[in-house]
Amino acid sequence: MPADQPTIVATSIGFDLRGRDRWDLDAGPVFDYAADLSGATGTPRVCFLGTAGGDNAAQLTGVYSALSGRFRPSHLELFTMPNVDDVRGHLLAQDVVWVGGGSVANLLALWRLHGWDAHLHEAWQAGVVLGGVSAGSICWHVGGTTDSFGPTLRPVTDGLGWLPHSNGVHYDSEPQRRPLFQGLIADGTLPDGYATDDGVGLTFRGTELAEVVADRPDCAAYRVRQDGDSAVEERIEPRRLR
Repeated sequence: MPADQPTIVATSIGFDLRGRDRWDLDAGPVFDYAADLSGATGTPRVCFLGTAGGDNAAQLTGVYSALSGRFRPSHLELFTMPNVDDVRGHLLAQDVVWVGGGSVANLLALWRLHGWDAHLHEAWQAGVVLGGVSAGSICWHVGGTTDSFGPTLRPVTDGLGWLPHSNGVHYDSEPQRRPLFQGLIADGTLPDGYATDDGVGLTFRGTELAEVVADRPDCAAYRVRQDGDSAVEERIEPRRLR
């Protein structure tokens, strides 16, 4: 069964590390949460999109290891060519589509080039739960801050825009993220929006924020809005998933 309304889970969370290897992964509780939102019965079908990370083969191995058992994993890739003939049909057959982190600028360009933006929008409207971390969070929004262009954070303003807000990820992880996000909202470069500390996810039903969740303590989400020539930040306490 599909979700009862279009649903996006936009986060600064995702997989857990099981060991020291960066791709020794386990599925964090946000995956069960997204599957529950989808209304899935049986073993939920979860498709991973690693476009933002360049369809890294080692990452894909880790993703399959993490998801197998609790979920029915699959993936879609673009490097060096699409791995599935019917991308639209594959996306529509999923319960959850999860988008990994990396370069949101490259992700947006490639999805648009190959028409994946249209396929994903159709899947969202059909009740497939869309989710993701970092680039996989920003992409659904109008824009946010990104290191896609180099180590200095810059704004990206050409997101898919299905969620008519800005999005700040990893809000507590680097000191420049908070003031830059607030400054871009204050000067009108980005619209009012939401930001997430590491460990936090935003759930949108339709285009409205419905719930904030977290997989760890001492973290939060934030509503950031323009107020004259400055920005005002409001803390939103999450519901713990574990």
